[in-house]
Amino acid sequence: MKQIILGTAGHIDHGKTSLIKAISGYDTDRLKEEKERGITIELGFAALDLPGGIHLGIVDVPGHEKFVKNMVAGATGIDVVAMIIAADEGVMPQTREHLEICTLLGIQYGLIVLTKIDMVDAEWAELVKEDLHKFVEGTFLENSPVIAVSSVTGQGIPEFLTILDDFCGKISVKKPGGLFRLPVDRVFTMKGFGTVITGTLISGKISVGEAVMIYPGNTKSKIRGLQVHDQQVEIAEAGMRTAINFQGIEKAIINRGDVVARPDTLKNSYMLDVELHLLKSNPRPVKNRDRVRLHTGTCELPCNIILLDRESLEPGETAVVQMRLDGPVACVKDDHFVVRSYSPVRTLGGGRILNPIPAKHKRLKQEIINDLSALAAADEETLILLHAKSAGYAEISYDDLPVVTNLTGKQLDKTLQLALSKQMIIQTDKENKRYIHKNTGEAFKAEVLELLADYHSRFPLKNGMPKGELKSKFPPMLGDKLFNHLLNTLAKSESIVVMENMIRAAGHKVTLKADQSDIKKKIIDTYWNAGLQPPYFKELTEALKIDPAESKNVLMHLVKEGAIIRVKEDLFFHAEIIAGLKQRLTDYLKSSGEITTPQFKDMTGASRKYTIPLLEYFDDTNLTIRVGDIRQLRKQ
Repeated sequence: MKQIILGTAGHIDHGKTSLIKAISGYDTDRLKEEKERGITIELGFAALDLPGGIHLGIVDVPGHEKFVKNMVAGATGIDVVAMIIAADEGVMPQTREHLEICTLLGIQYGLIVLTKIDMVDAEWAELVKEDLHKFVEGTFLENSPVIAVSSVTGQGIPEFLTILDDFCGKISVKKPGGLFRLPVDRVFTMKGFGTVITGTLISGKISVGEAVMIYPGNTKSKIRGLQVHDQQVEIAEAGMRTAINFQGIEKAIINRGDVVARPDTLKNSYMLDVELHLLKSNPRPVKNRDRVRLHTGTCELPCNIILLDRESLEPGETAVVQMRLDGPVACVKDDHFVVRSYSPVRTLGGGRILNPIPAKHKRLKQEIINDLSALAAADEETLILLHAKSAGYAEISYDDLPVVTNLTGKQLDKTLQLALSKQMIIQTDKENKRYIHKNTGEAFKAEVLELLADYHSRFPLKNGMPKGELKSKFPPMLGDKLFNHLLNTLAKSESIVVMENMIRAAGHKVTLKADQSDIKKKIIDTYWNAGLQPPYFKELTEALKIDPAESKNVLMHLVKEGAIIRVKEDLFFHAEIIAGLKQRLTDYLKSSGEITTPQFKDMTGASRKYTIPLLEYFDDTNLTIRVGDIRQLRKQ
């Protein structure tokens, strides 16, 4: 059966609740206070089967200006609005505000119902109808039918139901695809059942027994039972007024404004990037950092408006802005919202969400403004590319894509594969499905090659730049996994060479300048002539009268080449001298089995300040092993 949600709208005491009772038999004013005061305060709900086989879920909203926030909550998820206007009063302040709210929430279908027709004569009724046509001119109600009714006498009620049936038959049914989301508009407990919530299921579908999460509190539960218009069901789909009975969850945990969805499918955020339209009816502009009330779904949150491209937004203008909220919300791209002022409380404007999980933006940055403006009109593939681009080194996750693009299932996978096939985005992590924009990869390559070129220029005798030092040149958001992935990509393209913890440009070769070649010869000659009693590094530079930094570069180059052996921090030997000593020590130990420190000192003819480091060097290189005060050959 086709499911349609009808919502009422209109000024207080214009007969919204009476009309619902007349067509459905339901009295939607259920609170004692509502009965005593004769006004609707909270949302009311009813249901009706139309003659054409359409099941109508009805949301009755309060008309009093003090309860507009309840009206906004009730308007979420409705397919068609019945704009109620009393014939004896005509268009009133809340009539106008409710129409503005419905427009801002993206409602496209509606009827105009002229109530209390029994209280006026025919001539007056015609005058009111003329006013109505002027009132709705240029709005989504401009070509809507106007039906005159009396809930007291029943006049026009059959005609209203006939027109409503025909009107609803032309409305497309919401597809059950997309993320399952149900904004909570009512929470209560039932004896024998426990906690129950109600709301309009705005997208996706859900079954009894499935696990769900309550956002933004991230409380997990399981669905114990489902009802659609007082009927037990196993599955509820988009477009249905739905009641959910939870398993093992307290009423105090859930509030109006929360959203029920599957675990880990939505993302909480304290910021929203939005396209904000300021109503023409506003008496003054909105300024940067103005404090407002944000209504989206069924929640209301205080927030600050951050104007990204200007200092003030004039009535009638539209701009991309960032909302910074006092608490977290869990939204999806293209969700509609309304903003209302603090004092006096009135509707300022609204629009749709462009990015529900944005980073904090700096104002007056043209690239940010351009990207947000592009989001407003982007096709499916461009949406993914824009988010991958703005994520930069933070990467975009597959789990985030349904939230930021409002694409799911096959539609999302097809669009993603298209972008991958064009190599516009790069998959950087197959297991966790993470992606970067191709521009991010190209920027990384350019920066790495620039950093390596600078490093090789400053340290020509070093084989490469330490990996950790190279990583430190990039933003902290660049994780180790992505860093290594991008380095391996560059290595495969033969742009760089990765050597354990050292990185060098592919074309880099260590070459000595003329003066460095002279230093090299002097160092090698010095260590050869010194034998087993060479100068320490400081003594070497003083003896040769050369720059310590330059000589250290050349000396370390010789160590890497293997011409010089480093025995300890500042003690170096000629490699052939060490090789000769190693052979003598090996021959001695093979014949004698062991050697003491004095015996080794006699073998080298060197002082103790050389023999002890040399013995420790042979221990460290696994030639010998120390046993008490003697050394033996280590078994290979």
